[in-house]
Parts: sequence; structure tokens; C-alpha cells
Amino acid sequence: MGYGQHQSFYLRDRWLPKAIKEIDNDERFFYDKFAFEKIGLGKNMVQSLRYWSLATNVIGEDFTKERQKFHFVTAFGKILNKYDKSIQLNESASLLHYFLSKQKEPSTVFYWYFNELDQNIISKEDLLGQFIEWVEQNETKEISLNSLKKDIDCLIKLYTAGLNSDDPEEVIQSPLSKIHLIKENKNTILKSTPSYEEIGLLALMYTLLDYCIEREDFSLTVDQIYQEKGLWGKIFNLSRIQIVGALEQLSYDKQYGIKFVRTNQLDTVQVPQVNPLTFLDEQFQRKIEAFI
Repeated sequence: MGYGQHQSFYLRDRWLPKAIKEIDNDERFFYDKFAFEKIGLGKNMVQSLRYWSLATNVIGEDFTKERQKFHFVTAFGKILNKYDKSIQLNESASLLHYFLSKQKEPSTVFYWYFNELDQNIISKEDLLGQFIEWVEQNETKEISLNSLKKDIDCLIKLYTAGLNSDDPEEVIQSPLSKIHLIKENKNTILKSTPSYEEIGLLALMYTLLDYCIEREDFSLTVDQIYQEKGLWGKIFNLSRIQIVGALEQLSYDKQYGIKFVRTNQLDTVQVPQVNPLTFLDEQFQRKIEAFI
């Protein structure tokens, strides 16, 4: 699992396009000792940018035949850069959040907070305490308590930075703050419940397609979508009522509509067998064209 790789910097607006541009020009950019000068960021910020770019699935990494590590822009990263490079749309922010929190690596604290922690209201002190306890139960090696504290701080900043703040250090928002998944009130942390419209139907449908493709099973129940890790009830903290409302809206889509069957005992969802990236590209294009 992964801890403290963000160098204590939350993801900033306009960072991801910088990474995509540099990796397009040089697949070994993040190993260039002058990378910080070329991109106009501090050395630690460059390392932070590498982490965020990988964690949000905007870039990937591999090895050459000579076992040198290199990076490449993912198919998702190319779509994002094509249609919404500045992360203006809530759907784009929701997708970044999904990739960040759907699995244990490389962003363990985000996975834990949204998939494992059941409390919606908690003090910052208890939040750190519960994270430490969970890590101790699930790690075979000892993790620095300082790293875990920095992870909790970064988790909160990523979703709240720049929102209703008089702190001049927080004038730069994170692109994920717009989907309002976490609120901070003094020493209390609240796991918010946004509307499905705030998350965006495009993002919600993508997560269903991605989940089903990975499991090679295109049939789900509402209870699964509400309760299972990596799905709407956990990742986006949506209520069962909100989930049903979103599913009903998705069933109206003529091209990619789901089949939503409601019964007294079991509400089932049949998801179309569509490549998630094909869906994403077409839907982003439709959405952008609607604004023109």
C-alpha cells in the first residue's frame, strides 16, 4: 500500500495538463534532474505531481527493455486532456476521485476513508487514530506515524482547499473541491452526501461500466451499488434513494441506457456491454458540443 507520496502537496488546478504535456514530449521527464525548472514547480512539487498523475490514472508507467522506468499518457488521460484539460466539469473531477479512491494503491488513505470508514462525522483526531489502527491491522511493516498524519491532512485539503477560506495559502483550489465530498468545520470532518447531479451521470455510468468490465459481470443489484467497495454508495457516499434516482435517469439514455428492473424483493440493474473508454469519449464529446 502507499503512504505519503504526495510530499504534503494536494493536487492543484492546472497541474495535470502540465504533466500530460511534459510526458507527451519526454517519457522520462520525471527522472530529469532539471524537470522542476522546465515545468516551473519546486522539486518536491514535481514529485508530488508525478504521484497525483499516476494516482488519478492520467499517466501510467512501465519499463523499457533496459529496465528503465518511463511514463505514458493513459487513454483516460488523453480523453480528459482533449475535452476538459482544466477540469472545469464536475464529471471530470468525479472521475479523478474515482480512480484515486477505488483501490488500495497507490492512495491508501483515500481508499480507506471512502471504502472502509463507516463514520460520516468524526473529529480530526479520531480520524487519524482510526486510520493508524487500520494501517497497523493491515500492514506487515511499520509505517511512519508522521506519514499517516500527512496523509490525513492531505486527504482533507484535497477536497476542501480554497472553499470558504480566508487563508491566503489556500487561494489555489484543488480540482476535486468542486464535488463537495468532504467538509471541515473547525476540528470536525464531515463525509458529505452530494446529489447525483453534482457527481454527474457521465461519471456514475463510467464507474458502473469499469466495475462490470473488471469483473466480467454486467448484472448488479441496487444493494451492491450501495454497499460494495468501489461503487456509488462508498466512493461517492450516495444514499440508496439517490442511487435509485440516478439509475432511473440512466435508464432513459437511448444509446447507453441501463435496464433497471424494480421488484419488491430485489432491484436489479443490467449494464450494457460497452467499453468504458468508448463511452467516455463519446459522452464527453456530446457534452462539450451541447455547450457550443
